[in-house]
Amino acid sequence: MAKQHSFSTSQSSGVNTAGNALSDKQSLRLTAILEILRETGSVSVDELSSRFAVSVVTTRRDLDLLEKDGRLRRTHGGAVSIEPLFYEPFRNDRSFQAQVEKFADEKRRIARAAAALVGAGETIALTPGTTTTEVVRSLPQNFNITVVTNTVNIPMELSKRKDLNVYVTGGHLRGDWFSLVGPTAVQSLSGILIHTLFIGADGLDPEWGATCFSSDEADFNSALVRASRRRVAVVDHSKFDVTAGWRICGISDIHMVITDTGTSEETVAAFEKSGVEVLRV
Repeated sequence: MAKQHSFSTSQSSGVNTAGNALSDKQSLRLTAILEILRETGSVSVDELSSRFAVSVVTTRRDLDLLEKDGRLRRTHGGAVSIEPLFYEPFRNDRSFQAQVEKFADEKRRIARAAAALVGAGETIALTPGTTTTEVVRSLPQNFNITVVTNTVNIPMELSKRKDLNVYVTGGHLRGDWFSLVGPTAVQSLSGILIHTLFIGADGLDPEWGATCFSSDEADFNSALVRASRRRVAVVDHSKFDVTAGWRICGISDIHMVITDTGTSEETVAAFEKSGVEVLRV
């Protein structure tokens, strides 16, 4: 049974998690506020009041409601995105923070373009990584999407998204990337049909395909490729012409690559020659 979002816009009125009825206009505003917040990271009361042509009091009420639903954190004069508490132990881990912050703007642009490909009712899957995490943060509201993941951070991030169905594999925890790997993880994919797979990789090369530095990750990600109908690589420009030690899939297994504008025309041409569609954002 499909889960109902806490302020669904698919009906004439929605309800928040406290069970309070919302008007159609308020539901649309709440959804729009979250979309803006995902793009900018912060919003101000004055800006939102002007954009939606509502009073400051109404805007504050909207933000308070979203905070109660755990979707944002109120600040003086506005609100900011919530970083999941799950990340707290890793906040001072230099290697983790470096990956999160590296090409952050590019990853957000790539993620928004990738999420725009997802249709209502689809089952999608994502390999572990910071770019694919951005993809789930950008998923559209109220599309009844099922998300298949072998990570533990993504379910934590999506715990407040009542409009999404989240399927988590079993497996052995690889702590540095929050991923579940091994034979149990691979076996848990049996019988699953994935409409769209978003592939993050340590390297993407027109000859060697998508690769990563972990054999366990490569085994699981390859199983995702076999279970999926459409495969989309989401990688920033730094990952091209890099070959890591373990292959996820060949270039012929990838239908589309989404990258940033820092990727050169020459690099793009090599993939397009192989029949891969490339989108630079």
